[in-house]
Amino acid sequence: MNRHKTSLQQGFRDGIPIGLGYFAVSFSLGVAARNAGLNAFQGFLASLLNNASAGEYAGFTVIAADAPYLEMVLMTLIANARYLLMSCALSQKFSPKTSILHRMLVGYDVTDEIFGITIARPGMLDPYYAYGAILIAAPCWAGGTALGVIAGNLLPVRIVSALSVALFGMFLAVIIPPAKKDRVVAVLILLSFGASYLSGILPGISGLSGGTRTILLTVVLSAMAAILFPVREEKEQHDA
Repeated sequence: MNRHKTSLQQGFRDGIPIGLGYFAVSFSLGVAARNAGLNAFQGFLASLLNNASAGEYAGFTVIAADAPYLEMVLMTLIANARYLLMSCALSQKFSPKTSILHRMLVGYDVTDEIFGITIARPGMLDPYYAYGAILIAAPCWAGGTALGVIAGNLLPVRIVSALSVALFGMFLAVIIPPAKKDRVVAVLILLSFGASYLSGILPGISGLSGGTRTILLTVVLSAMAAILFPVREEKEQHDA
């Protein structure tokens, strides 16, 4: 029990900067929700049940266009498809004794940033660490959306755009420490930056959604890393 309590506290601590960033970013998301005709409670509920910026933006766009439910489902599924890969990777961090209930509860909020801090944990992942991060991140995301619906349109566009810079700071905080420890990780991060940029301008692939491009790049780069730089068995046993 003490171990779970410690993990919960550590997750909550590490989730504070994520929650602050989510609050700032979801504030502008609330503007999109308001433009789609949602009230503050509806925006809050949408963000609480679907903590995904790209997926929610796509959903609010479909709602604003008065499109059918099937199109909304497909748009949200495509935009959020990368989380399937993240969940598969994160499932390997759990102890085989971890119950399906814990796995499902953690899967409720596998976002880019929470995935980053949980997958970087040494050894097996205690679900309570993820719970701690979710306890602060999810309410901040939903609360920011609700406030954005209420007051987003009252603020200048420049201020709302500037708030989203915090999200990039969170990404840097997630990737810089492991890159400093491992040159292979650093090179792969740089390659992913370059590949992501090229995928956004090259004909053909640039026409795909951002989530689909992320999935393709993740599969290709992770496969290359696994083939060229496999993790040694001794290191895996030491981490475990």
